[in-house]
Amino acid sequence: MPLDITFTPIRVLIDGHDTYGNLILSDGQLAAVIVRVDGEHHDPEHKGLWNLEAGFGKCASTHSAPLFKTPEEAGAWVEKTLTRKST
Repeated sequence: MPLDITFTPIRVLIDGHDTYGNLILSDGQLAAVIVRVDGEHHDPEHKGLWNLEAGFGKCASTHSAPLFKTPEEAGAWVEKTLTRKST
């Protein structure tokens, strides 16, 4: 059964400036916080992509998350991560 993945837009304070973000909820529970890469110190090729700023539960391993083209792509990663069987 697929999870109910929803998004709540939110401004996030990153490096002294605010940026666009989304809370990603799975069945009503906070699973991740993503932010759009738009700061001047970021690599220009990454601008506009979405970064996993914080993950919870199985999504806590932020170093394994890629940059995402859209929030929906990040939501699909969250769902895949949460439904993956533990080894």
